[in-house]
Amino acid sequence: MQLSFPHRETWLHSVNPGLKMIILTLMFVIVILIHNLNVMANVAVVMMLLLCWTGHPWYRLILYTSPFILVFISTSAGMMMFGKGETTWYKWGLIHITEESFYRGLHLGFRSLTMAAAGLLFGLTTKPVRLFYSLMQQWKLPAKYAYSFLAAMRMIPILLDEFQTLRYAIRIRGTRQRGSHWNVYGTLKRYAIPLLAQSIRRAQRMAVAMEAKGFTDGASRTYYIQMGYSRADLWFVFYYILTLTAAYYIGITFPYHATMVDVR
Repeated sequence: MQLSFPHRETWLHSVNPGLKMIILTLMFVIVILIHNLNVMANVAVVMMLLLCWTGHPWYRLILYTSPFILVFISTSAGMMMFGKGETTWYKWGLIHITEESFYRGLHLGFRSLTMAAAGLLFGLTTKPVRLFYSLMQQWKLPAKYAYSFLAAMRMIPILLDEFQTLRYAIRIRGTRQRGSHWNVYGTLKRYAIPLLAQSIRRAQRMAVAMEAKGFTDGASRTYYIQMGYSRADLWFVFYYILTLTAAYYIGITFPYHATMVDVR
């Protein structure tokens, strides 16, 4: 089963995955500490612009980011309609929209959008194999954990194929659903037990094969894929330093809304 789509590789794919994960984790911390609506909006624009270099066509990016727009609307609307504030704009029943809650809602929406864009950027430009090789070589992650994660990820498409095969087999045999169509427990038991048994057998065979090939703890190891740092890493770090500085400067010097500089 195909879980990825063809795309063009850009300079973001050449960035060291371990460094990229550290930078984006720092971005999460920075975003949580930003309480200025003007700065937060600029940071969201910076993150969304970076998605243009992921190498995926625009229509696919729109498809990927469409759930984030829904998250932006839902989080913003929830804070706007039920938040607290002194300057009332609209009130009807439990709905109470104030000037303060409106801008807090926008701030929360931009924060959610930024975090979602960072996660999407990492997922679209990072191959799992290169990530774990980088973690083993540069960040000294033990090989037994890295290869365990890789083996588990390799299991996902196999598990989906087995689920599809099992579904076809049940349909061909003419096995009908007993009782209600909403019998979740019966459906779960019908599919979960065979899939779980197959997964346990496959994991056992894989463990024996890995031990036979020398995947033991503490042994010295060489790597087929050598990971290192390149000029793309410098560009990646430079991009974040430059754009975040510009976002902060523009947000402070030329605010979109001068009175709402702190939404806490």
